[in-house]
Amino acid sequence: MASDSAVSVVGIGRMGLPIATHLDRAGFRVVVFDVDEERMLRAEAAGLDTAPSASTAATRADILLTVLPGAAQSRELMLGAAPLLEDLRAGACWLDLTSNDPGVAEQIAAIARERGIDAVGAPMAGGVDAAEAASLGFFVGGEKSARERVAPILGVLSGPDGIRVVGDAVGSAFTAKLLINLLWFGQVAAVAEALLLGKRLGITPQTLRGLIAGSAGDSAFAQRHLDLLLDGDDMATFGVSEVVDELDTLTALATETGTPFEVSATVARLHRETLERFGAVDGELLVARLLEERGGTRLSS
Repeated sequence: MASDSAVSVVGIGRMGLPIATHLDRAGFRVVVFDVDEERMLRAEAAGLDTAPSASTAATRADILLTVLPGAAQSRELMLGAAPLLEDLRAGACWLDLTSNDPGVAEQIAAIARERGIDAVGAPMAGGVDAAEAASLGFFVGGEKSARERVAPILGVLSGPDGIRVVGDAVGSAFTAKLLINLLWFGQVAAVAEALLLGKRLGITPQTLRGLIAGSAGDSAFAQRHLDLLLDGDDMATFGVSEVVDELDTLTALATETGTPFEVSATVARLHRETLERFGAVDGELLVARLLEERGGTRLSS
């Protein structure tokens, strides 16, 4: 795909705007749209070309790149009352960076294929800082020819070894992202409980943190983010409601496939209770705060 291909970015929030900006600087012909007028004003201030509607953006696209809040918005945008899929011309490609439901993504991709449109799922690893630094990671699913078509776009946005191919099915990328997030969400809760119990038994969280490092209980979470938990930082980069949505999706998939999900079901329940306690706010580590409240102690010094 030529670097001057027309890329329409729909969804220019915290992640979408820096993504569109990097692609524009890399020479792609970028046009953006968002239903939020303030976001559109920020895009104009950044020098990006804006479209008056999602439909207009889609009709101009060689590649339609969507960065949406979740599966409900993806389904409505692509298949709803004014389906954007119908505005894409045959030969175009839909590249979805949303943290989507695998089933929704596969449904959209199947209809896209019937219309002669390629589809690639590439949910992101990394937050706003990574988007701004063009150092995101991507889990990629789609037919090889379609993956190769969007590789230049993902290459602009990713760090070294940031593009990780999952398989030929579009939905496989979203499944992989959900499973990896499940492990992350579970580690937050498990590590918090271990630290709370250790504190009750006379081992300070800081001491146990040092003992975890390099041990059999070490993990990427402990290495990269445990210090944030101990500093009282809730990591306000991802919403609790989105965490619950992802865990609910996995719970449904486990039920549908008859897969044991007992430990993970507890993780999902704790995060639902976190949502009930704190509301739909941002904070990936808030489940640890819930456990602190129940234990009557704080891990931060």
